[in-house]
Amino acid sequence: MSVYILVVDDEPDVEALFRQQFRRDLRAGRFLMEFASSAPAALERTVEMEDATLILILSDINMPGMSGLEMLPIVRSVRPDVPVIMITAYGDAETRRKALANGATDLMTKPIDFAALRQEIDTRLEQAA
Repeated sequence: MSVYILVVDDEPDVEALFRQQFRRDLRAGRFLMEFASSAPAALERTVEMEDATLILILSDINMPGMSGLEMLPIVRSVRPDVPVIMITAYGDAETRRKALANGATDLMTKPIDFAALRQEIDTRLEQAA
């Protein structure tokens, strides 16, 4: 069974950062990471992965065009079974409130605490098994 995590961020270096942080997990085949550089691309990918085991979506909030907050209710309606963690450089109370009100499971601030993210992924993997 292939288990996927979808990372949505318009910054080109994010994919390299995530692949580096999770290189052992990826090499061991614990999960696969998909990357989308925009909210529309993420929505398209989410629909395409309808039959795949998608265990987590990690999305930046501030992106050109459609923001992560605008994408959130759409992706939650398409895949209500998949938790979404929003990522932002601005962890203020209002941003947190909006993210959670729109269906986010959690909000992480940049720089990302990869140890905490790894724990979240491990929890999702256990639930998917």
